[in-house]
Amino acid sequence: MPTDEKEKTEEHSNAAVQEKEQQQEQTPDKVTREDQKQQGEISTDKAARKEQRKKRKEEKRQNKKPRRRIFPIWLRLIVVLVLSVIALLVGVMVGYGVIGDGNPTDALKWETWQHIIDIVVKK
Repeated sequence: MPTDEKEKTEEHSNAAVQEKEQQQEQTPDKVTREDQKQQGEISTDKAARKEQRKKRKEEKRQNKKPRRRIFPIWLRLIVVLVLSVIALLVGVMVGYGVIGDGNPTDALKWETWQHIIDIVVKK
Protein backbone atom coordinates (compact mmCIF):
# COMPACT_ATOMS: atom_id res chain seq x y z
CA MET A 1 0.00 0.00 0.00
CA PRO A 2 2.63 2.58 0.85
CA THR A 3 4.26 2.06 -2.53
CA ASP A 4 0.93 2.70 -4.25
CA GLU A 5 0.64 6.04 -2.46
CA LYS A 6 4.17 6.97 -3.49
CA GLU A 7 3.41 6.08 -7.09
CA LYS A 8 0.25 8.19 -7.01
CA THR A 9 2.08 11.23 -5.64
CA GLU A 10 4.81 10.77 -8.24
CA GLU A 11 2.20 10.59 -10.98
CA HIS A 12 0.53 13.75 -9.71
CA SER A 13 3.83 15.63 -9.50
CA ASN A 14 4.84 14.44 -12.96
CA ALA A 15 1.48 15.56 -14.33
CA ALA A 16 1.90 18.98 -12.68
CA VAL A 17 5.38 19.35 -14.17
CA GLN A 18 4.12 18.42 -17.61
CA GLU A 19 1.26 20.93 -17.36
CA LYS A 20 3.68 23.63 -16.35
CA GLU A 21 5.97 22.81 -19.26
CA GLN A 22 3.03 22.98 -21.65
CA GLN A 23 2.04 26.40 -20.28
CA GLN A 24 5.59 27.62 -20.71
CA GLU A 25 5.68 26.37 -24.28
CA GLN A 26 2.50 28.31 -25.00
CA THR A 27 3.90 31.51 -23.49
CA PRO A 28 7.69 31.29 -23.83
CA ASP A 29 8.28 35.03 -23.30
CA LYS A 30 6.64 35.07 -19.90
CA VAL A 31 9.03 34.24 -17.08
CA THR A 32 7.42 33.71 -13.71
CA ARG A 33 8.82 34.70 -10.37
CA GLU A 34 9.04 31.05 -9.36
CA ASP A 35 11.14 30.24 -12.40
CA GLN A 36 13.50 33.07 -11.57
CA LYS A 37 13.80 31.89 -7.99
CA GLN A 38 14.60 28.38 -9.18
CA GLN A 39 17.27 29.68 -11.50
CA GLY A 40 18.73 31.89 -8.75
CA GLU A 41 18.38 35.06 -10.81
CA ILE A 42 16.52 37.07 -8.18
CA SER A 43 19.05 36.54 -5.43
CA THR A 44 21.93 37.46 -7.74
CA ASP A 45 20.07 40.58 -8.92
CA LYS A 46 19.58 41.71 -5.33
CA ALA A 47 23.20 41.01 -4.51
CA ALA A 48 24.38 42.85 -7.61
CA ARG A 49 22.20 45.87 -6.83
CA LYS A 50 23.46 45.88 -3.26
CA GLU A 51 27.07 45.81 -4.44
CA GLN A 52 26.43 48.63 -6.91
CA ARG A 53 24.82 50.71 -4.16
CA LYS A 54 27.84 50.12 -1.92
CA LYS A 55 30.23 51.11 -4.72
CA ARG A 56 28.31 54.33 -5.44
CA LYS A 57 28.24 55.20 -1.75
CA GLU A 58 31.97 54.60 -1.41
CA GLU A 59 32.69 56.74 -4.49
CA LYS A 60 30.63 59.58 -3.04
CA ARG A 61 32.63 59.41 0.19
CA GLN A 62 35.93 59.49 -1.68
CA ASN A 63 34.90 62.34 -4.00
CA LYS A 64 33.28 64.42 -1.26
CA LYS A 65 34.99 67.70 -0.57
CA PRO A 66 35.20 68.96 3.00
CA ARG A 67 32.46 71.52 3.56
CA ARG A 68 33.48 75.00 4.58
CA ARG A 69 30.64 77.08 5.88
CA ILE A 70 30.51 80.73 4.95
CA PHE A 71 28.08 81.47 7.76
CA PRO A 72 29.24 79.34 10.77
CA ILE A 73 26.74 77.62 13.01
CA TRP A 74 27.74 79.54 16.14
CA LEU A 75 27.16 82.80 14.28
CA ARG A 76 23.77 81.55 13.10
CA LEU A 77 22.75 80.86 16.69
CA ILE A 78 23.77 84.35 17.79
CA VAL A 79 21.87 85.94 14.90
CA VAL A 80 18.74 83.94 15.73
CA LEU A 81 18.94 84.97 19.40
CA VAL A 82 19.44 88.66 18.51
CA LEU A 83 16.54 88.60 16.04
CA SER A 84 14.33 86.92 18.66
CA VAL A 85 15.11 89.62 21.23
CA ILE A 86 14.41 92.36 18.66
CA ALA A 87 11.10 90.72 17.75
CA LEU A 88 10.16 90.53 21.43
CA LEU A 89 10.96 94.22 22.03
CA VAL A 90 9.04 95.30 18.92
CA GLY A 91 6.08 93.19 20.01
CA VAL A 92 6.09 94.73 23.50
CA MET A 93 6.27 98.24 22.07
CA VAL A 94 3.45 97.60 19.59
CA GLY A 95 1.32 95.97 22.26
CA TYR A 96 1.84 98.76 24.79
CA GLY A 97 1.81 101.70 22.39
CA VAL A 98 -0.74 100.79 19.73
CA ILE A 99 -3.09 98.38 21.48
CA GLY A 100 -2.70 99.84 24.97
CA ASP A 101 -2.86 103.52 23.91
CA GLY A 102 0.39 104.36 25.68
CA ASN A 103 3.73 105.73 24.61
CA PRO A 104 5.67 102.89 22.88
CA THR A 105 9.00 103.91 24.48
CA ASP A 106 7.42 103.62 27.94
CA ALA A 107 7.21 99.85 27.38
CA LEU A 108 11.00 99.70 27.68
CA LYS A 109 11.23 101.51 31.03
CA TRP A 110 11.72 99.58 34.26
CA GLU A 111 9.04 101.59 36.11
CA THR A 112 6.38 100.34 33.67
CA TRP A 113 7.32 96.73 34.24
CA GLN A 114 7.48 97.23 38.00
CA HIS A 115 3.94 98.66 37.88
CA ILE A 116 2.75 95.63 35.85
CA ILE A 117 4.36 93.23 38.32
CA ASP A 118 2.72 95.05 41.24
CA ILE A 119 -0.69 94.75 39.59
CA VAL A 120 -0.22 91.02 38.94
CA VAL A 121 1.11 90.28 42.44
CA LYS A 122 -1.23 92.85 44.10
CA LYS A 123 0.98 94.30 46.81
